[in-house]
Amino acid sequence: MTRWQYRPALAVLVVAALAGCGAAVDDQTVLVTTTPAPTSTVNPVPATISPPTATVDPYAGLPLIDTVQWTENIDGRRLLVFPTVAGRKTTAPGTDERAWQEVLALDATADAPGMRDQFICHWVWARMVAPDKPSWNLEPWRPDVGYQATVSANCNPGGPER
Repeated sequence: MTRWQYRPALAVLVVAALAGCGAAVDDQTVLVTTTPAPTSTVNPVPATISPPTATVDPYAGLPLIDTVQWTENIDGRRLLVFPTVAGRKTTAPGTDERAWQEVLALDATADAPGMRDQFICHWVWARMVAPDKPSWNLEPWRPDVGYQATVSANCNPGGPER
């Protein structure tokens, strides 16, 4: 029992004690009765808190990267990454890393310094700015400057894309 459940019993005992000890109850005496608290052990969820909603990825299980292809240009080698429709449209958490793992599965030599940062930059920013760009170009000759500097350089650290 909680301490609130003892209050009605205490009130009854006090009234009984007063009545049994010869104390008179006059017209100005107020008897207080209380309703016991519910004894349920279930803690209800407050109305202001709603349960979390699951994020459903409509592209779960679909490939995010279609193909990768190495080319050469004036600056050196370039890996063209061609995302699928799912890769262009998904916004589910964790898909950036899943897509990078698909790139590596298609060509393990893509795992060169700075290439992942270029890829994640394209995944996050190029999809918004140029959602229909046919390929994302990753160049291993670009300096590995970290993700923030890669983003500041429009995904192309070390010089503009040509």
